[in-house]
Amino acid sequence: MGVLTFKGGIHPYDGKDLSKSKPIQPLNPKNQLAYLVSQHIGAPAKPIVKKGDRVLMGQMIAEAGGFVSAPVYASVSGTVKGIEPRLTATGGTCDAIIVENDGLYEEVEYHPTEHPEKLSKEEIRKKIQDAGVVGMGGAGFPTHVKLSPKEPDKIDYILVNGAECEPYLTSDYRRLLEEPEKVIGGLKVILQLFDHAKGCICIEDNKPDCIEKLSKMVENEPRIEVKPLKTKYPQGAERMLIYAVTGRSINSSMLPADAGCVVDNVDTVVAVYKAVVLGQPLMHRIVTVTGDGVKDPGNFYVPVGMDFTELLEAAGGFSGDVEKVISGGPMMGFAMFDIHVPVTKTTSAMLCLTRDEVCHSETTACINCGRCVSECPEHLLPARLATFAAHKDQEKFLKYNGMECCECGCCSYGCPAKRPLAQDIKSMRKIVLANRKKK
Repeated sequence: MGVLTFKGGIHPYDGKDLSKSKPIQPLNPKNQLAYLVSQHIGAPAKPIVKKGDRVLMGQMIAEAGGFVSAPVYASVSGTVKGIEPRLTATGGTCDAIIVENDGLYEEVEYHPTEHPEKLSKEEIRKKIQDAGVVGMGGAGFPTHVKLSPKEPDKIDYILVNGAECEPYLTSDYRRLLEEPEKVIGGLKVILQLFDHAKGCICIEDNKPDCIEKLSKMVENEPRIEVKPLKTKYPQGAERMLIYAVTGRSINSSMLPADAGCVVDNVDTVVAVYKAVVLGQPLMHRIVTVTGDGVKDPGNFYVPVGMDFTELLEAAGGFSGDVEKVISGGPMMGFAMFDIHVPVTKTTSAMLCLTRDEVCHSETTACINCGRCVSECPEHLLPARLATFAAHKDQEKFLKYNGMECCECGCCSYGCPAKRPLAQDIKSMRKIVLANRKKK
């Protein structure tokens, strides 16, 4: 079988060799944990504990604030010290429930499902909803909402996104390699919700060991197949993944369900398995700590709420003078000005770099080379859109389909003039969305 892909994209230095050989290492926090009440798209969770309460690991401490929302659970046992604003990785602030870790890790009693195949569709969705499972690939969309499309009979494909195309990140790779049975188990649970769907585990071909391992494990699974993908950024973007595997296209006004697809990240699928089969809420995730600015890069299984500084300590601390720290990967992550922020359900990586290439780049005039056009996976005209954005020309920005940008950053990466194309387009998209909201 040939590898699947899309037109456009780039091949940046992937940096995965720094951490791909490092097995997942569990970490226990030493200090206070801060649980942000908004770790997902939708309404913030509502705290149901108060200062002085003692909580157990696995206990709900904030309930969902609506249907498009998700509860938050304590990942340690300890005492609630209060509810106060805390800095987020994106530079904003959010209310957080502060818990003093007592180091005992006393847990609530979980209730595993002995025969998950006998659960009804409603029971499965309820367990996923109650467990606070959200998209862990970065977006944080509540998973129970994604698994409740208007027309479930029209869903043909469940795509498990194991592409991990973002440079430096290796957490999904380690999950596929070390716990493939949980990935397959979670996919089987999701397939129970869609009678006519086929499950596809999508993996880039720079992970041949994962492709081989999972292919053997699903040989006798008639509804599950491993789909090798060409290694290219942004192969794991939702629209690109759907096109590569199914040949179907969606735009910014459509959902994957409109193309008969449901797309979930590897870690999200494992969280579904734990919620439905093991009865455990989402309390932990794998975070890659990497970059040339880290002494000992690795992949860590960490509790939600843990401080980034403890992640850095686990990786041996900084190596040399670090100019930039990013939450996530270098293409779509967020540069941080303070690392005293808590891990959330959507935290994928902490990337430490000794040189800030963007800061040292000098922007020059566009030379009309067309590279941004050939590399854009959405087949847009990034240089022109960025110019419209700079002049706040909303009419032309919309005329040239600026809202179709997926903000992958391919245009900025390839631009020889070092123009911040993606950043300008992203800013203009925010203005358009804000104006639409006002109307």
